Amino acid sequence: MASIANDPNRRKRILFTDGDGERKTIRLGVVSVKDAASFRLRVEAILSDQRLNRPHDAELCEWLQNLPDDTYAKMVRVGLVEPRERAEAVTLGALLDRFHAAAVVKASTQAAYRQTTGSLREYFGVEKPVESVTTSDADEWRKTIADSGLATATVAKRVTIAKSVFRKAVRWGIIPTSPFADLRAGSQANADRSHYVSPETIRAILAACPGDEWRAIVGLSRFAGLRCPSEIRLLRWGDVNWERGRLTVRSPKTAGHDGHAVRVVPIAPELRPILHDLFDAAEPGTEAVVPRLSGRAGGSANLRTTLHKIIAKAGERPWPRLFHNMRASCATDWVERFPGHVVAGWLGHSPLIAARHYLQTRDAHFDLATGATGTALESGAKCGAPEAQNAAQHPTAPDCTGSPESSETSCFAGVSQPDASECEAAAGGNNGRNRTRTCDFIHVTDAL
Repeated sequence: MASIANDPNRRKRILFTDGDGERKTIRLGVVSVKDAASFRLRVEAILSDQRLNRPHDAELCEWLQNLPDDTYAKMVRVGLVEPRERAEAVTLGALLDRFHAAAVVKASTQAAYRQTTGSLREYFGVEKPVESVTTSDADEWRKTIADSGLATATVAKRVTIAKSVFRKAVRWGIIPTSPFADLRAGSQANADRSHYVSPETIRAILAACPGDEWRAIVGLSRFAGLRCPSEIRLLRWGDVNWERGRLTVRSPKTAGHDGHAVRVVPIAPELRPILHDLFDAAEPGTEAVVPRLSGRAGGSANLRTTLHKIIAKAGERPWPRLFHNMRASCATDWVERFPGHVVAGWLGHSPLIAARHYLQTRDAHFDLATGATGTALESGAKCGAPEAQNAAQHPTAPDCTGSPESSETSCFAGVSQPDASECEAAAGGNNGRNRTRTCDFIHVTDAL
């Protein structure tokens, strides 16, 4: 019914006669004798099914389905098969909608995604087929957003998200490869917006705060490195271990990462009186350390506006990224006195992330390097190192009365504790409202 013919240069073709008696040819190109024989047998099976008006078996259907488009098109031209139904092209708008629907992230992250997807929609148009986006298109899109005046870190963030969108398109089988795969994102760290907030500046701001809660917000951000408002909002009096000088911190931002949902941080000497004042003023039964952040809207709508007013009242100038730079300044102070892995544990992320996004270079570093004496950095390094070394060599046993698997290392270095309530006895009990705290019994914070 069908035969194999040899052409020059090892090329082969299949010859057969269709149901109307017409002689047809399928040129296979350079293939092995074995592959040509296999192709011939399947052509004969197709002809047999056509003659008997029966459907193809599963094996033959699968073989036809997996044929390359160009080979399949040759079989269409000789009448062996029907043209393939071309799937409707997926548009960029449809891909971006699917990306948002599939993303299991917090609302703030979705908002960041929408900044990028909005840029893609505006540049390419929602009706553009995804498969028609080329690497050249990706390069031109990146150049456009870079030339628009956006910060380098913002451009890097948008490129990273765009790469993620098109990786999903590959994974979902919409396109074979991503045109954004080799696009350079760059660093998301923005050194131009880094600012060290000195203790002197913070003291002036604390003096200008309108109440104990605002002093706690500033103090927890600057002296404990808590994220504001997310981590301060979740802080409870039961999380405050007065005797051991520690706070148990829950982080929504890192809750999805193993070992980073909960961490323990030291209560610095500057922070302790602020918390004492707030504790003494709190109504009996109050659980939240800063109740104003626990309201329906989280109490965070006007935080930056109010802090700007407080800074102006203190006679200081506002700095970029108000709360982030207070946390970064805390990290910078810590890393000058304690090992990097300990500081990373207190901050709730890896040493690499700390170095990339939080640690800052201060003028005091240059003074110390050039031989200037009497700097705050020099005196801090001299007086802090022995205490830090002593704390590391002679750790105090933790207060936790729960699992025997708990250790000083896990509490001290920021490893998550499975249940902060196990420390309630040490924290004071009754939601941390026990008035018989031992205010002057300080272990770890003496070294801070």
